[in-house]
Amino acid sequence: MSDTPLRTLAKTLTWQGLGLLTMTLIGLAITGSVSAGGTIALIGAGVGAVCYVLHERLWARVRWGRRQGRLESGSQPCNIAPISSRSA
Repeated sequence: MSDTPLRTLAKTLTWQGLGLLTMTLIGLAITGSVSAGGTIALIGAGVGAVCYVLHERLWARVRWGRRQGRLESGSQPCNIAPISSRSA
């Protein structure tokens, strides 16, 4: 299975929001200025968002490392039995 473009966008926005906050705080700690820290964070977020989307879309085209077939509802990946059916 692969992500839809809308899911990729949602993941991008949540990840970049966290990164924006983190980089603003780091920039503030280094420069002592919220403005400078915010500017650094905004530039980093913009570049990071573009790189993330490109990275996700490129990897979506790579078949290497994917399992064949689709998982059905209730099935377990990697042949792991549900806990309730394991014997003690």
